[in-house]
Amino acid sequence: MDVQAIKRRFGIIGNSAGLNRAIEVAYRVAPTDLSVLISGESGTGKEVFPQIIHQFSARKHGPYIAVNCGAIPEGTIDSELFGHEKGSFTGAHESRKGYFEVADKGTIFLDEVSELPMATQVRLLRVLETGEYIRVGSSKVQKTDVRVIAATNVNIIDAITENKFREDLYYRLNTVPVLIPPLRERKEDIILLFRKFSLDFAERYRMPEITLTPQALNMLENFEWPGNIRQLKNITEQLSIIEKEREIDADTLKRYLPDYMENKLPAIIKDQENRSFATDREILYNILFDMKNDMSDLKKLVYDIISKNPEDPDYEHNTRLLKKLYPSSHELHEEHRDGNYEVNPHEQSNIEDTEEFVEESLSLQDKEVEMIRRALEKFNGRRKLAAEELGISERTLYRKIKQYNIE
Repeated sequence: MDVQAIKRRFGIIGNSAGLNRAIEVAYRVAPTDLSVLISGESGTGKEVFPQIIHQFSARKHGPYIAVNCGAIPEGTIDSELFGHEKGSFTGAHESRKGYFEVADKGTIFLDEVSELPMATQVRLLRVLETGEYIRVGSSKVQKTDVRVIAATNVNIIDAITENKFREDLYYRLNTVPVLIPPLRERKEDIILLFRKFSLDFAERYRMPEITLTPQALNMLENFEWPGNIRQLKNITEQLSIIEKEREIDADTLKRYLPDYMENKLPAIIKDQENRSFATDREILYNILFDMKNDMSDLKKLVYDIISKNPEDPDYEHNTRLLKKLYPSSHELHEEHRDGNYEVNPHEQSNIEDTEEFVEESLSLQDKEVEMIRRALEKFNGRRKLAAEELGISERTLYRKIKQYNIE
């Protein structure tokens, strides 16, 4: 039987390569008794594939039981799967067969298998390896001949890493993997599915079939569909019931896809200053370069204060002090003398710069107080002349005198 015939038999809509591949794998593995793990996002239609495998297997005349592992409480999951004896727990008024006993000679489909508790996973692993199980409250080992097909919508590898799923059980279930592609990877199938759902709802509710404008069709194809086929079906049903107009335009459809624009908005970068940094290292480099620039500006300020007047008797002393405080200040001196002072943003920075910053800020304050006092002494307390000597305004000088409590 070819893939198209399987689609018609099980009502599968779509022609994407990923979907066809999944159907082909399910059909080929069906005659064997190998365990199958079906993976795919929620809403992709995973529940159809166990039926394909069962119907084309030698067990097709045996029972087929589908179990949603996530819907059964943890306290009763063992009883549901393996059965229990009378009086084995509160409320066990009589013995009960479990699904593995009922499905003997048939197929059992464990949906959301990743939701099984760790203790139940151990029991399941034993069934897969030996075909043996024990009812809750019993010590008698029983045998079963069951084909196990499991499905999950989570990443099992991540669950194993987080110690939420047994690695040996994963490899036992994943003998043959079947991957169902999400709807966003089946863009050519979206319109086919929409038309099928639209026709079905028109017949069910006895109303005209809804159609889409070209712009709305384009919007439907470009939507991400996080809920996959289930979400598409729900939205089609909402449009069929709520909207009076039978032709749906883009503006109308957008109201049913509230996050459509959010998915498609590009990231806007206004300028270089607002850019984001890709790595922590890049952020650190940017901070270091900014600190280097600040340090250079600070050195220039100190140089201006100390070397304002080369004829000052203390000029040589101040220059030696400057070089002692800032070993690289002679380079700054040469650049400033030529009038070409410029900060190189690519100049290498090192750890000593950060330590030096704290020391320089304190030394600068002390030196500033010292220079203000010298200037005031030189001009006998005349603030205007002292301010001109220091290269600052008289108002700034007055503020600093008050700030440093200089007498």
